[in-house]
Order: sequence, then structure tokens, then C-alpha cells
Amino acid sequence: MALQDKIDQEIKSAMLAKDSVRLRGLRAIKAAILLAKTEKGPTEVLTEDTEIAVLQKLAKQRRESASVYQQQNRDDLYQIEVEELAVIESFLPAQLSREDIERIVKQVITETGATGPKDMGKVMGPANQKLAGKADGKTISEIAKALLVGG
Repeated sequence: MALQDKIDQEIKSAMLAKDSVRLRGLRAIKAAILLAKTEKGPTEVLTEDTEIAVLQKLAKQRRESASVYQQQNRDDLYQIEVEELAVIESFLPAQLSREDIERIVKQVITETGATGPKDMGKVMGPANQKLAGKADGKTISEIAKALLVGG
């Protein structure tokens, strides 16, 4: 089942259950998917990878907004972002642990022959491909940088 169809069904369920928090998150996902679809063209179908990328983008936006709101002591807005983030993350594939990400990045470093920080670009492309949907880019970058500086 396509993600959009699943979201539509979840929206109906949330409406029937009068779950306004879940409904708000689901509507944000639906809006982002529709926007991505219109950017690709009316006849184009979104691939699963594109749908995951849209969800990751939404999750990243919510994390960043929540962080800003928390720093500004805006608990009301912070809570909204965290609630929507939980709904969005429920549709994302399970995220890998830091140890698993580190193991994969080490493997990429070995495969690419990277030797230091100057080879960061060589490592990030393949690492992002292998970890697409399973880890966020910021974490991958932090781990790669630490391994290349230390290694």
C-alpha cells in the first residue's frame, strides 16, 4: 500500500477517534507528500525512497523547531512539535543505533580508502546511500568526521 493511501486511512481513523494530535501530524505528512507529488509532476508516482526522504525532512524540521522552542522556553510550541515528530517517526523505518552506524561508516571508509578529514566527501556519498532512511545525515557526518580525524 502506498504511503499516501495509508495516511488517508490513518486520517480517517484519527478523525473517528477524535485524536487531534495524531490528526495534526498526519495532515502535515499528507501536505508534504502532495507538495512533493506536484513538484514531480501530476502523472509521476513517488517512489518509496522519495516518500522516506519527505518524512525525514519533516522529522528534521520538527526536531530543529522543537530545539529552538525549548531554548526559548516555549513549552506550548515545543510540545506540538514533539507530538507531530512522534507521528512522523511512526512512518519512518527503524533508525539504526549509533554503533551500527559507526560500523557501516567504518566499512565505507575501508572501501573508499579514505585516510583523513580531507576524504570526508568520498565517504559521505556512499555512507548516505547505505544508511538512507535508517540514520539522519547529521549523525552520519559526526561519526564519519570523528572516525576520519581519529583514524
